[in-house]
Amino acid sequence: MAGRRTIKQAIRNTICVDRTRQTPLVVQIVSQITTCIESGDWPEHARLPSIRRMAAQCDVSTLTVANAYNKLVADGLLDVQAARGYFVATRPTAAPPAPTPGTIRPSVDSLWLLQRIYEEPSQTLNAGCGWLPPTYLYTDGIRQAAAALARRPDPEIFSYGNPYGHRGLREQIQAFLLRDDVPCDLASIIVTHGASQAIELATRALTRPGDTVVVEEPGYCNLFPALTALGLNMVGVPRLPQGPCLDSLRKVFEQYQPRFFFINTRIQNPTGTSCSPYVSHHILSLCEQFGVFVIEDDTFGALDDENSPTLAQLDRLQRVVHIGSFSKTISPGMRVGYMACPPAIAASVLRLKMASSLTSSSFSETIIHHIMSDGQFRLHQTRLKERLKERRRHIAAALESNGFTLYAKPRGGMFLWARAPDRFNVQTLTEAAQERGILLAPGTYFHPDHRPSSYLRFNVAYSGDERLHDFLSGG
Repeated sequence: MAGRRTIKQAIRNTICVDRTRQTPLVVQIVSQITTCIESGDWPEHARLPSIRRMAAQCDVSTLTVANAYNKLVADGLLDVQAARGYFVATRPTAAPPAPTPGTIRPSVDSLWLLQRIYEEPSQTLNAGCGWLPPTYLYTDGIRQAAAALARRPDPEIFSYGNPYGHRGLREQIQAFLLRDDVPCDLASIIVTHGASQAIELATRALTRPGDTVVVEEPGYCNLFPALTALGLNMVGVPRLPQGPCLDSLRKVFEQYQPRFFFINTRIQNPTGTSCSPYVSHHILSLCEQFGVFVIEDDTFGALDDENSPTLAQLDRLQRVVHIGSFSKTISPGMRVGYMACPPAIAASVLRLKMASSLTSSSFSETIIHHIMSDGQFRLHQTRLKERLKERRRHIAAALESNGFTLYAKPRGGMFLWARAPDRFNVQTLTEAAQERGILLAPGTYFHPDHRPSSYLRFNVAYSGDERLHDFLSGG
C-alpha cells in the first residue's frame, strides 16, 4: 500500500518553476519530476496530482503540465491510466542518470512536439505544424479593418461585450451557416476564444468526469490531453478515407454508451479526408439510435474545395454541436471561433463561458466582423484554396518521389498524411530531423495512447522547403 500512496507533499515541496530562466517551463517540470523518480524519492506506482492541480501548484497552464506529463509518459517514466491519472512507472533494472535542465534530449511525441513548435526560433522549419504561414493569411484585411476602426471606432471594442459574442458577427455566422443549409436561431450561436474554447465548453456542457467519449484515430492531437484533464475516458474508432469505420462505431456505442462522438467531418486533421454522404448519414443514424451527441469540429471546413456536407447540415442541429474558426483563413492570432448548437446546450455553454471568462475578445470579434463585411474576403478564401491545392499537388509528388505513400489525396486543406518508406524508423527520423532544425509530426502524435505509427502529417504550406526534401532523400 505504501507504494501506491499519493505524492502531493513531495510535489509541493519539490516542483517549482522559475520564469526568469530561459529554460522552457515544460523542460523545468520534466527535469524535476525525472530527478525525483530516478532518485527514488517518488516510488513506483505513486499517483501524481491531476494536471489541473499540478498547474495550480506550479502556477502554469494546464497545457504546460500536460506537455510535461506526456513527455514523461513517452520516456517511460510515467504511466497513464484512463480516468485515473498519471502514475510513476515501474523502474527498469538499470535506470539512466537523470538529465539536467538544458541537456534533455526531447523525444518527439504529441504535445511535446507542439510545445517545441511554439518555442523554437523562427528559422526552424515547422513541416508538421497545424497552421498556415502569415503569407497565406488575410493580413491585409486585418490591417485595413484596424485602420477603418481607428477612424470610426465600434463602441463594442471598449466594453466587455456580450457573452454571446459580437452580435453583428453572430448574424454573419448565422447567414453563412444558412447558405450551407444549416438553419439556426441567433441564440444558438456563441462566439468563443478560438475553436479550442468552443471544444472545451461543449465538452464540459455535455459530460461529467468519468464519462466515456469517442474520438477518431488518428485524430486531433490537442483534444486528447484536454479530455484527459477533464477526467473523461476516451475510446477510439479508426478513421478511414471515407470517414470513421461504421462497424467500429456501432460496437463502441453498444459497449460504452458514450456521451458524445468528436469528429472532423470535413478536411480531417491529420488525414485531410472528408466523410462521404453515405457515412455521414449512418453516423447520425447511429447517434440517434444510441442517444449520442456529436461535437463536429469544422475548423478546416472553410478550406474544403468541394464544400462537402456537414453533420450539422444533415442533422439540423438536433444533436450536433457545430464548431468553426477563423484561424485558418484570416489569422490564428485573432483567436475567434464559434459554435452553433441546440438551444438547451447553448444555454449551458453560455453559463460556463461566463463563469470562466465572462466574454471573449470584443476587439478581435469586431475586427473579424469588419473583415467578413468586406467583399474581398471571399476572394481571399478562393485564392487561398487554389494556392493550397497547388501546394498539395507539388508536395504530394515530392513525398512520393522520396518513397512515401499517401493515405489519401485530400480535396482541400493543408495536410497530407503519408506513410514513411520501410527504410525509415519514424521516431528516429523525427529526432534526426529535429537536430537539423526540421520539426516533423509523427503519427504517434495523433493517437490517444501514443501507439507507434509509420505515418507522418505534413503541412503543405511549410513543406516546400528544399531542406526537408534533401533531408528525406538523404535519410
